[in-house]
Amino acid sequence: MKTALTSLLGIEYPLIQGGMAWVSGSPLAAAVSEAGGLGVLGSATMDEDELREHVRAVRRSTQAPFAVNLPLIRLRPDGEDLVDRMVRVVVEEKVGVVITGAGSPRRFTGRLQEAGAIVGHVVPSPSLARKAEASGVDFVIAESIEAGGHVRPGGLATVSLVPQVADAVSVPVVAAGGIADARGVVAALALGAAGVQMGTRFIATRECGAHPAFKGCIVRAGEEDAVLHGPRGHFSRALRTPPVERMLSLSEAGADDAELLEVRGRDRARRGCVLGEIEEGLLPAGSAVGLVRGLPTVRELIESLMSGVEERMDALRSHGSDAVVVDA
Repeated sequence: MKTALTSLLGIEYPLIQGGMAWVSGSPLAAAVSEAGGLGVLGSATMDEDELREHVRAVRRSTQAPFAVNLPLIRLRPDGEDLVDRMVRVVVEEKVGVVITGAGSPRRFTGRLQEAGAIVGHVVPSPSLARKAEASGVDFVIAESIEAGGHVRPGGLATVSLVPQVADAVSVPVVAAGGIADARGVVAALALGAAGVQMGTRFIATRECGAHPAFKGCIVRAGEEDAVLHGPRGHFSRALRTPPVERMLSLSEAGADDAELLEVRGRDRARRGCVLGEIEEGLLPAGSAVGLVRGLPTVRELIESLMSGVEERMDALRSHGSDAVVVDA
């Protein structure tokens, strides 16, 4: 399947794996890239040495393109800003694709592109998509409030966000948030996207570095188990664990952000994602978690997914619809 995204990135399928904190290491990224998508290293919880190690590990496993997800507002708990040093690693290691987010891409886009990188930026709105394009990025990822992890309070849903972003910019648009199966991919293409980013679905794969207990919770989750919670500065979507339930109760009772932050703490995501402490950890997940079943390999998942996409697009074409015919 050829789209503007596959042509830009040199990948087989218009599919990007979300760069999720704690769980998107080199085994997952390499497996996704080797299977025809764009694997992404989630650097949000890494330091520069860890990032360099993961980049080199991916290269040992595949010759296919891969990316690094690089948050631009990046303060360690001790207050040390690592963004400049992380960018230096990406440049020195000649990473071919960099996906920025959580801040303005203007400062780093030119530097990354001069080093040979294709730059994408995650946006929650058409206005920020226009600003990202004006900063020179090569593509944008329109991430809706349906996504797992940190989201924008009051953000748009995928079905309304994606076409508005597609109308707002001329660069390729990637749809993210609430997509976990072939139907979601076809819908995103029909909305004007040139590809999709999926995060939650890739947690429940054998190569993902998430704790088995976290993967089990993803597979067993129901359609209403991924909820929005937390203070506005850390607004997130995650599975219902006791800390999340406590934050929901506090919010309903009118608690302020300081009280919510105290419950959330700094280490709950690591405890949930890495250590499997499902009673006291946070388990980020998107609203499509109810569609996730089974624990396939990455290749099995991508092949099944793209086969389903082709079947659905063929069926739509046979009924005379041109809405989802992708322009190469």
